[in-house]
Amino acid sequence: MELSDFQHLMEATYGRRDSTRGRAATVAWLAEELGELSQAVRKGSREEQLHELGDVLAWLASLANQLGLSLDEAVKRYEHGCPSCGQAPCACPA
Repeated sequence: MELSDFQHLMEATYGRRDSTRGRAATVAWLAEELGELSQAVRKGSREEQLHELGDVLAWLASLANQLGLSLDEAVKRYEHGCPSCGQAPCACPA
């Protein structure tokens, strides 16, 4: 599934509810899911990690929808590698 397809699916599935909830609450939910992903990375199984990655992507798509932004456009920043040095792998000093 392409990012734009996923973003549209999240809008169709949760858009009205997420819009009513608002941006601030969406950011809070995204932060909570990032915390759960962090815990899954440290202590969880592969399945738990995949589950939490999916949740983070869903909340990120919801936020992008509420902001009227495209995740496809957002990833263009990295389409040529590192946005600072323009290389892949990154050649910036550590």
